[in-house]
Amino acid sequence: MNASPNASRTLRDVIGIDNALPKLADATLVLIDFQNTYRSGVMALEGAEPALVAGARLLAAARAAGARVVHVVNDGGPGTPYDIRTEIGAVCAEVAPIDGEPVVVKAFPDSFHRTDLERTLRDLGAGPDLVLAGFMTHMCVTFTAQGAFNLGFRPTVVAEATATRALPAPDGSGSVVPAAVLQTSALTTIADLFGLVAPTVADITA
Repeated sequence: MNASPNASRTLRDVIGIDNALPKLADATLVLIDFQNTYRSGVMALEGAEPALVAGARLLAAARAAGARVVHVVNDGGPGTPYDIRTEIGAVCAEVAPIDGEPVVVKAFPDSFHRTDLERTLRDLGAGPDLVLAGFMTHMCVTFTAQGAFNLGFRPTVVAEATATRALPAPDGSGSVVPAAVLQTSALTTIADLFGLVAPTVADITA
């Protein structure tokens, strides 16, 4: 019988980065691409609806705690599933911004790249702790966590409030990498260095 492989220590552990989850009241919630784009059609994600429900609970908790909230949307322009001027690209009603909550428009996976997100956070007086949730886990959530880390923020991703989709394997075999595998891989990448991962909303609101 082959022995199970031992997990390596994360880069965070090797470097000695603090792994304590933040208090939601002391953090800034950044909701990434919670758009109708991902609920149906060509970009529909597996698990989008339960992730959206979790995102709505997270948003409600942040508002109740008096936390800062920033919404990020991806604008792909007219004729795309990311057209923010149409219903398909609009923010999902369950997590729609209210007065006083800034909306940052982006065009790249990293929400900080060529946007005013960093300036918006600084203007809000945001501290180092950011709580991230949204779509897609392997793409915009991961690269926004990396961007936040690179800028000196301390991001935490709430796993149950994220979702992704199955993709073709890169080996040319015609096989498919299941969404669940990509979800786990993305969250593992984040937790290795870029940020913390809270499995559920309850973990970040307790």
